[in-house]
Formats: sequence, structure tokens, C-alpha cells
Amino acid sequence: MDRLRKVKSFIVMDVLKEAQKYDDTIHFEIGEPDTEPPPKVWEYTERAVKEKINCYSEALGLTELREKISKFYYDKYKVDVSPSRIAITVGTSGAFLVAYMILLNQGERLALTDPSYPCYKNFSYLLDINPVFIPIDKTTNYQLTVDKLKEYKDIKALQITSPSNPIGNVYEKKVLKELIEYCDENNIYFISDEIYHGLVYDGKEYTALQFSDKSIVINGFSKYFSMPGFRLGWIILPEDLIRKAEIVLQNVFIAPPILSQYGALGAFDYEYLNKIRNIYKERRDFLYKELSKIFDIDVIPKGAFYIWANIERYSDNSYQFVKDILKNIHVAITPGVDFGENNTQKYIRFAYTRDINHLKEGVERLKSYLKC
Repeated sequence: MDRLRKVKSFIVMDVLKEAQKYDDTIHFEIGEPDTEPPPKVWEYTERAVKEKINCYSEALGLTELREKISKFYYDKYKVDVSPSRIAITVGTSGAFLVAYMILLNQGERLALTDPSYPCYKNFSYLLDINPVFIPIDKTTNYQLTVDKLKEYKDIKALQITSPSNPIGNVYEKKVLKELIEYCDENNIYFISDEIYHGLVYDGKEYTALQFSDKSIVINGFSKYFSMPGFRLGWIILPEDLIRKAEIVLQNVFIAPPILSQYGALGAFDYEYLNKIRNIYKERRDFLYKELSKIFDIDVIPKGAFYIWANIERYSDNSYQFVKDILKNIHVAITPGVDFGENNTQKYIRFAYTRDINHLKEGVERLKSYLKC
């Protein structure tokens, strides 16, 4: 099938596979939290197992969990979101697929920033949607602006990620608000990937729902809540789209995993989650300081758990660069080319999802290898 020819491998997963060949690998490659979820997640999951809960929920997910998420939006952003607008999905990947299926028809254009998370474009190809790549760079702190968006015509939907993967930048309130207003005025669906909300270390993040009820918001439990293996996400939609999403969910997924949903009921422990955020901030502060001595870093990463480093002083081929580093010193890093084609051969992405001692060892190996 032609559309499958366009779908590329997820390079970071290939790097991880290769890295597992060595017993002493330092892992900077994968954005998988090593922190524990809130304790009640395990408690509630164990209780569900003991009660032998083994059934489908409704396709939109447990009502109780949707109510918890609704409260989360009021507690964190002071935004009222009816539980009826929330659908629980199989990871955020499930949410993206649902969003693309109900918002875009074959051949319609989805605007994505370059660089960005690679699965967005691959989902588009699988659904015969045309991704339109808009380059962003350090001149705007890797934020897409309305002026730049205006250069692209016939856009049906725009997707933005803040905090972003792979940059770690956070959209400023003014920039985000202007983008959303432009999309609303021009009948462009605005999709906001907010999976890294909660992991912001300087300033604050804003949900798209603070600016428009028309925005489509995607989030999940994998990052901030440290629950990657539970494979749960959610999507918030305008009321007139939720039934369409429900029909897709009924047919594609039947229902989200029931044990994961019960576990997620224990996830909203904000005191605990703030402690986890502080752990990542400490790692960010350490790794940014040390990597700045080795590489050029365009933007201070204010959120997520990534650092986007320029390698031009060493190489103009990020894929070969990380391949050589893994082979020679067993340090696994993700090449920039996994995230697009906009100068990405000159960049690599570091994830600080391991403890400080692990990060220190990786930095020392890099300094020695690169003779810094």
C-alpha cells in the first residue's frame, strides 16, 4: 500500500533496541519516566485486580475517571470542562488517531511544526491525510507564530505541542492565544498536545481551553503522572464532536483497558506530583549546565524532559553521530532527524529520564570521547 511506504520507523525505538545490546549503556534516548506514579495508582490497580474486574467500560471510559479529569482542569487552570466532553483513550496515540479520523478527510492538510514528534506525520500518512511541515527555529524560541502560519493555505487543522518534544520549549501565553484566535477565525481546528503539562520548570503552561472551547486538547498519564505502561490518554472535544469520537472508539478500541482506568483514579495526588516535577527540574538544571559546555543549545528547555543540542562543531550528520557514540562509548541519544527535516541533521535530543548519577556518567563519557 502506497501510504505505508511513507511511514518511517520510530528511530528512538531503534536506538533503544540497539542500546540494549550493552550492559553498561547510558540512556539519554527515550522519553520514558523512571519515576514512580502516585502510590494510590498501585493501590487502586491492586484493588481492581483483587476484585477481579475484567470487563469493558463504555467506549468513552469510566465516568468516574472522566469526572476526575474534569476536576483536574478546574484545579489546575480554573477551566470548566464537562466530563461529557472527555474521552479516555489508549494512550495519547489513540487520541491522535481519533482526532485525525474525525477532523480530517482524505487529502486534507494538517499543519505540523518541524521539528516535532515523528508519530504525528506517520499517523497522517496511515490515514491518507497530508501533513504540512512548518519550520520553526531559535529566532522565535521554536514557537510557531501567526505570521508564519499565514504563509500556508488550505489548512484544515493545526497541531501544536507545548511543552514540546524534542525542544522542551513552552509556548508563551500571547503566542498561543494568537494562534488559537487565528484558527477559530479561519475555521481551522486547533489541536493542542499537552502531554507534558505539569512538567514545567520556569514560568507556567497554558491549556488551549483557556482561550477557546473549540480547541481539541490531548493529554495522558504517561509523562507527568509517570504511568507509561498503563497506556491511557484522553481527548477533550467540543460537544458536537464527542459522539463522532465515541463511534470511532467503539469500533477501533471497544474500550480503554479497565485495570489501567481504575489505577488512574489514584493519579491525582498533586503534592506527590509536585515532588516528581522537582526531581526533573533538578535533572534539567544539571544536564543543561553540563551539556552547554559540550554543545550549543539554542533554547533553555523550560518543560518536558528534553534538551535539543546542536552538534555542528562535531558533525553534520546526527544519525551517524549518535550511532558512533553508542558503538564507541555506549551512550544512547536520539538523532535530530527523527523529528523532521528542518536542519535536524545538526541536532540531537537528550532525555533526562534517569537519575542524576546516571546522567553524570553519560556526561563524563561524552566529555572524554569528544575531548571537551
